Amino acid sequence: MASLLYVCVRPETGAADAEHASFRRALGADVVDRLDLLQEPLDPARLRGYRGVVVGGSPFNVTDDAKSPVQRRVEANLEALAHSAIAGEIAVFFTCFSIGVVTRMLGGEVVTDRPESASAAVIDTTPEGAEDPIFGPSGRALTVFTAHKESAASTPPGAVLLATNEACPVQAYRVGTHLYAAQFHPEPTPRDFADRMTFYRTTGYFDPDEFDRVQGQVLAASVTEGAALLRRFAETFA
Repeated sequence: MASLLYVCVRPETGAADAEHASFRRALGADVVDRLDLLQEPLDPARLRGYRGVVVGGSPFNVTDDAKSPVQRRVEANLEALAHSAIAGEIAVFFTCFSIGVVTRMLGGEVVTDRPESASAAVIDTTPEGAEDPIFGPSGRALTVFTAHKESAASTPPGAVLLATNEACPVQAYRVGTHLYAAQFHPEPTPRDFADRMTFYRTTGYFDPDEFDRVQGQVLAASVTEGAALLRRFAETFA
């Protein structure tokens, strides 16, 4: 059995396969098993034996008006996973869509007025982030990939803000010691992220007429700290 579990919440098989490969590459020696929540409901017994879980991104939005039964089940499963992390039963690193699920579960507000297009963004660690074992070693600022339509309006109750920027004030937070949630995507290399854009060319994350220009900017970006965050997450809960 691998030491970490990748939880997939992407409907697009090709994008999900590529994201899984990105997490495996970012985590280095950790061979990451996969659980696809769109195909298989979360069974708590499935988590036994893993020291941690990483949750990938999704085109789902917590603020969606019309949700399929599958999306509703996925959100309920992610909430259950968050409760396990808060209880200290397993460490979980939530990313992208799933930070919205956790924010709502904690009683926070998820809004759509602070989107970030597909791009490399600079985020700043907070004083609390500087003291955090996972975010602190990255220094005062780090560059990561972002692409989202919704975000937390403010740090939700019970959470500690770890990273922020002007475009999206809540970039990452921690709850207790075992739950981390990030609005950004920590796992992809520039090539990974550029390739992922092809699956979402017409879904509102960037102007489709500007695809070549945006993809070129992504490929030219220098992004390393996202993978470093994931490796420290794995090491912290070894």
